[in-house]
Amino acid sequence: MNAVTKELRFQKAEPERLDKFLAEELPEYSRSLFQELIANGKVKVDAQMCFKPALKLSAGQLVSVELPAEEEKGVIAENLPLDVIYQDENTIVINKPAGLIVHPGAGHTTGTVVNAALYRWPELRQVGEPERPGVVHRLDKETSGVLVLARTQSAYAWLVRQFKSRKTEKYYLALVDGHPPTPSGRIEAAVGRDARFRQKMAVVYEGKGRKAVTEYHTRQSFRDHTLLEVHPFTGRTHQIRVHMAYIGCPVVGDRVYGRRKPSLPMKRFFLHAAKLRIILPGEKNLTEFQAVLPDDLKEVLNQLSNQE
Repeated sequence: MNAVTKELRFQKAEPERLDKFLAEELPEYSRSLFQELIANGKVKVDAQMCFKPALKLSAGQLVSVELPAEEEKGVIAENLPLDVIYQDENTIVINKPAGLIVHPGAGHTTGTVVNAALYRWPELRQVGEPERPGVVHRLDKETSGVLVLARTQSAYAWLVRQFKSRKTEKYYLALVDGHPPTPSGRIEAAVGRDARFRQKMAVVYEGKGRKAVTEYHTRQSFRDHTLLEVHPFTGRTHQIRVHMAYIGCPVVGDRVYGRRKPSLPMKRFFLHAAKLRIILPGEKNLTEFQAVLPDDLKEVLNQLSNQE
């Protein structure tokens, strides 16, 4: 099958990034895919090849994009182990280990949760977005814990709607450097792209980013660190890591938003999706799923307790 070229006319009054415009107009494809296509010269603006995802479009400009053939964007099924917490005819819940990426993307087309899930549940290929079948929410590569996948298109719509409307209840365990200003607290600070380092997120002025709300409660206090239970009400990219750094208590081991040299010898940052409450398709009440703290993070806490 040959590649397909689509032409789109930008009609908005306010300028908008090229990659964002394409992702909004063609939601069946991911924004990261469009960034890759732009870098490979597959996108033209007013018949001129464009290599800048951040190019601001003006009203009336014509964008043409060469989309990959169906077989080129298929995800490979792989026989990889998965720690399944729960499964029924609609939903799969797994305990994702740290180091495992949720879905394929630029630079990593295999070895992801989705690759493994397609081997066990081939029907996922017909669910959700082609590049991330079955995926209704994500966890960072280094974050472990509860992750939900949908097995049917109706379940996908049901679950995605819950995450977008903030009806799910998410609880994380995070070990942070230092001590928060109060044992429990609520952070309300918009999150958006860092103006200086576009690959990072940051707390930004209202209007420059999206509303983000996080609550935290102290679970255990150590001399130089604090174990927090963190409850994000919104689901912004890197929200917990950005908010914790914002109050001066970055997540331990987070070399992007925290200390470049971690305060404790860790191979990843200490963030674990410990609990998720969600209404399963066809149900009326919340169901709670939990993922036990991984051994590497338990060992860190044991060492801190022994030092006290």
